[in-house]
Formats: sequence, structure tokens, C-alpha cells
Amino acid sequence: MTRPTRLEFPCDFPLKIMGGTVDGFAQTIAAVVLEHAPDFDPATMEMRPSRAGNYLSLTCTLRATSQAQLDALYRALTAHPLVKVVL
Repeated sequence: MTRPTRLEFPCDFPLKIMGGTVDGFAQTIAAVVLEHAPDFDPATMEMRPSRAGNYLSLTCTLRATSQAQLDALYRALTAHPLVKVVL
């Protein structure tokens, strides 16, 4: 079943991924994003630590080609043990 969407594909789509500040978090998330969006450039990933430094927020803007692609990526990210929140 396909959900209706207001997005027109292809489009640039920002995803915010939050997790604990652990070694390799950004590289791990970049690898997950690249599995679903092979043209994603990890060098464009924006990183922002929390005020206390306990969490790291990553913003990955990818060229989305379909709602199915975004849904699969969201499922992969939310299922990852290092990820706390995906927006």
C-alpha cells in the first residue's frame, strides 16, 4: 500500500538523527544513509553536539527519489541501536 505524499520526487530531504556521543556514530550513520541513498555525500553531514555533550545531532540532506526510499531509510535508522531519535 502506497501512502499519499505531498513531496515531489526527486527532492532534497533533510533527516535529523540523534544519538549518544560515541566513537564512530557519524560514520555509522553515514554508512546506513549510503545504503539507501548511494549518492549521499557524507562530507555534507552537519554535526551538532548537545549542550552537555552527551548527545550528537546529525543532519543528513539526501536526494530522495521516492517515498519508499525514505520509509526504508527511516526504518533502518530507527532500528539502529545507536540511534535515539529520527526526525
